Amino acid sequence: MKNRVTEILNIRYPIIQAPMYFLTNAMFVAAVSNAGGLGIIGPNAGQDTLPDSRFMALERMREQIRKTKQLTDKPFGATLINGPDMSFWRPTAEMFVEEKVDVVLVNEVLDAEIFDFLKQHRIKILYRALTPDVANSQQAEKLGADIIVATGFDEGGTVPSRIIGTFSIVPMIADSVKIPVLAAGGIGDVRGVRAAMALGAEGVWIGSLFLTAQENPADEKVKQLIVSSSAEDLLLFRTLPAYYRTLPTPLSPRLAELDAHGADRETLFTAMNGYHSLWQAMRLGNLDKGVVSTGTGISMIKSVRTVAAIVADLAQDFITQPEKQKSDDTVLSL
Repeated sequence: MKNRVTEILNIRYPIIQAPMYFLTNAMFVAAVSNAGGLGIIGPNAGQDTLPDSRFMALERMREQIRKTKQLTDKPFGATLINGPDMSFWRPTAEMFVEEKVDVVLVNEVLDAEIFDFLKQHRIKILYRALTPDVANSQQAEKLGADIIVATGFDEGGTVPSRIIGTFSIVPMIADSVKIPVLAAGGIGDVRGVRAAMALGAEGVWIGSLFLTAQENPADEKVKQLIVSSSAEDLLLFRTLPAYYRTLPTPLSPRLAELDAHGADRETLFTAMNGYHSLWQAMRLGNLDKGVVSTGTGISMIKSVRTVAAIVADLAQDFITQPEKQKSDDTVLSL
């Protein structure tokens, strides 16, 4: 069964993997695309060290794109922004053209020059605002975005500045634009997919669930922590640019306490050790030096599984009867 998202992206299922920066790599992204979804390479994907410059980050991403192409012949995407501002967008976009990237994610920035460049090279554009609203969604549509990501406060990572849950933001954005919308935030199993579709989304954007995939480069301690936890365990605190939520680590209760005592966002960001905190804990497994940020959908995550198993679960309403029969026959033959 196809819909507008699968047709635009030329994929089998409308399951889109969030580009979780260094928590992606070629093997993981290719696994998502091979399973029928859309894998997306994040900045610093596949790296064990942080880059010394933007040019190093750019060449490392090029290498990951080439590795991904060796592992899949299916479409996949990459993230345009790999720095704190957009001054470096053109070299990155030109590299995407050179490497024949199918889909590009544009985060936050609404710039006609960027959109026009990508459209001229027939690259599909996913647009994702940090805090989605009707105005920025309609502007992205006007500039030529193909698909909008509607992110609710339920998500992991840097959550929106407005406290509007996924259940509310998705129909609000879907009703405001004519292009397809992806639901992001708190989706942990097929029930979340079904709810998203009922709310007007035509696909889902999955982060935390994919963190627990066998192929994901997140540290194994992080995967087990997610599996053994639920949304009731999450702590929420203010920081730059808005909020973060995290599972308990040696550092996270201190951040929540600072927030409770009125510390400003800059102080909390410094105490968190900025985004390096995520690298330390989630990529390197140094839980005492960082935070483990997830969405509220972790309550539904019960085990570490392959990417293929995760996608098959999420996409079960899109799998045709012959595909299901083939899958069942494969299981029986094993």
